[in-house]
Amino acid sequence: MQNRKFFLEGCPMAYFPFFVDIDGRNGLIVGGGKIALHKLQKLLPYEPVLKIVAPEISVDLKQIALENNICVIERLFERSDLTQMYFVIAASDNADVNAEIGKLCREQNILVNVVDNKELCSFLFPSLVKMGNLSIGISTEGTSPEIAAEMRSRIASMVPADMDAILVYLGSLRTLAKTYIEEDSKRALFLKEMARVCMDCNTVFDEQETMRRMESYIYCEKTSATKVLLVGAGCSSFDLITMRGLRAIRQAQVLVYDDLIDQRLLEHASERCERIYVGKRSGKHSMSQEQINTLLVQKAKEGSLVVRLKGGDPFVFGRGMEEMLALRRANICVEYIPGVTSCITIPALAGIPVTHREISRSFHVITGHLAGRDLSENLGLDFAVLAQLEGTLVFLMGISQLQQIVEGLICAGKESSTPIAVIHGNFDASVESVCGTLTDIVAKVEESMIQKPAVIVIGAVVALMCKCP
Repeated sequence: MQNRKFFLEGCPMAYFPFFVDIDGRNGLIVGGGKIALHKLQKLLPYEPVLKIVAPEISVDLKQIALENNICVIERLFERSDLTQMYFVIAASDNADVNAEIGKLCREQNILVNVVDNKELCSFLFPSLVKMGNLSIGISTEGTSPEIAAEMRSRIASMVPADMDAILVYLGSLRTLAKTYIEEDSKRALFLKEMARVCMDCNTVFDEQETMRRMESYIYCEKTSATKVLLVGAGCSSFDLITMRGLRAIRQAQVLVYDDLIDQRLLEHASERCERIYVGKRSGKHSMSQEQINTLLVQKAKEGSLVVRLKGGDPFVFGRGMEEMLALRRANICVEYIPGVTSCITIPALAGIPVTHREISRSFHVITGHLAGRDLSENLGLDFAVLAQLEGTLVFLMGISQLQQIVEGLICAGKESSTPIAVIHGNFDASVESVCGTLTDIVAKVEESMIQKPAVIVIGAVVALMCKCP
């Protein structure tokens, strides 16, 4: 933290991200090369009145200028070029000329961007996401254009394809909502919910459906106050969550989360979001399942948009259905958002597919959580059946019962030379794995001190990546 503070103090934030209307404003670009062309292309959607001055101007730049009725003058820059300019871009291939332009603009209080000298700039060009009426500007204050570009790519991938239509629809909806929904708080909830639905579904609604949804808010038949989002956080790294799941976290007013999630996901929740930890580990439960169910119902009935964040997928040994049923009994609407499950992902990150042509045409997922209490009796498992299955066996939460699982399979007739892997997934999408056979895996795991939780994979697919006898 001390190092972080040092670097922040060494990079003062001098640029405030204004959104400025340049439609019809006079702008000057000094330069005729690739950089000038790049700046021009960024400016065109905002329709300024542009002039380009340079001794030599590229064919591509001339063509775009011709198509957009832009004044082009092939000569050296002159001071008179600054007359009546609102902003100037110094993008020539001569650093001294660019510096002179920057100095003159500052003296005349003209906004200026000097492409090769941040210190002479009064404004910076952000990395832009532009989709119709949506404009998103990203800047690192010139410290890392690469990060700005990467953020632009990530944000752009999250924007619905019909974003402009959605914005137009929501803009008209604000006016309509003011007419029909008098209560400010109820109207705000309605508009927020409609924005979320339009984004999630990448759609807009016709007049009939819009009025139906609005009436439900007017008469309090259904609002976001009666909704819980049951979200799978995925496994391993935080960026393996779905885009819809990430949007849910950002919208949450109450976030109820488990132990086995990447804590970086919590950073995406709003500052006003109430965060409640309900993690459960073997022998260490912060809350019982019944208490969690009660909490979810209580928070939803208080009028909050509740997001229940569970590791992996909520419906794969995650007790997701138990929580959904409890909420439904309380007449609370529940939306399920799936997550990337560990039974497939963790083996795959270790280079082990759960299926492979001519080797394994099926896979079977089994919980080992209660394995310490006679698997065959308490979980309805029949080792005799499991031992005869030709596909891959995947045990979750079973590392503490590894010896019992191995012995049960061998006693039921499974070849002792069958390959097996025990894999622990890290939050950086890396894995720690131990490979062996049913005969020697217990000793190898004890020697390796592999962490919990771990996924156990049994079958010929393990040998594809793990060198087993």
